[in-house]
Amino acid sequence: MNRNPNRRTAAELLQEFGFKEYEARCFVALSRRPRGTAKQISETSGVPRTRVYDALGALETKGLVEVQHTSPKQFRAVSIDEAIGTIRAEYEARTEALRTALESVDRIDDADEVEVTHEVWSLSGTASIDGRVEQLIDEADGEVIVVSRHGSTFSEALLDRLRAASDRGVAVVVGTWDESMRERIEADLPDAEVFVSGIETLTGSPFPDDDTDLGRLLLVDQSTTLVSSFTGGDDDDGHERAVFGRGFDNGLVAVVRRLMAMGFTEPLVVGG
Repeated sequence: MNRNPNRRTAAELLQEFGFKEYEARCFVALSRRPRGTAKQISETSGVPRTRVYDALGALETKGLVEVQHTSPKQFRAVSIDEAIGTIRAEYEARTEALRTALESVDRIDDADEVEVTHEVWSLSGTASIDGRVEQLIDEADGEVIVVSRHGSTFSEALLDRLRAASDRGVAVVVGTWDESMRERIEADLPDAEVFVSGIETLTGSPFPDDDTDLGRLLLVDQSTTLVSSFTGGDDDDGHERAVFGRGFDNGLVAVVRRLMAMGFTEPLVVGG
């Protein structure tokens, strides 16, 4: 059976966090056993023995490998929890340094720039879409309507944002795809209006080569909207993309507002 290309191995994920290939392979190999010599790690990882020592030295410097100075030397990986904590701390420090650097760059003002209310912007990837959804909810001062047909889009971070919006007096309305999910959201958001939406009627395509699947709809204060879709599979395997726009007279906003008023959500939607 072929491996799903979207499911990365532990070594591949470590490389995404900045590890060199041999470092990643050695750490994974060492994590599979209580301890090991350079020869054993080479045999398990497939890394040439002459390169194992360099990789282990780099991992020791990162605080991910411990060394026992016997003959031959013995190596062992720190626990998974400790490794994740070390990597997280390193990246948090880097991201804060990046924030400081970006905030200090000189801004270039465009004297010709004017506000355009009909612009539509696109986003790619669930992480960036999650971030924009949370930002838009944070900006809400009247009403937030969220409709989804994928459980992966209802993260704890999203629920926290919706609770915070409700606490500051924003009306929160949530549309789910089935009754069990409605009950779960009602328990998590007792002050929200929760219902089973008609979003399923928008899924599927009459075109045989179209694998696009609707992901979520967001409408904030009747004037900002975001629509996402998955392509290439379900919410676990597919890639999520989204478009969002602002302005009451924005065409995208008007379409979503009217779709919701026509039955894809049950609550009263003003305007449209």
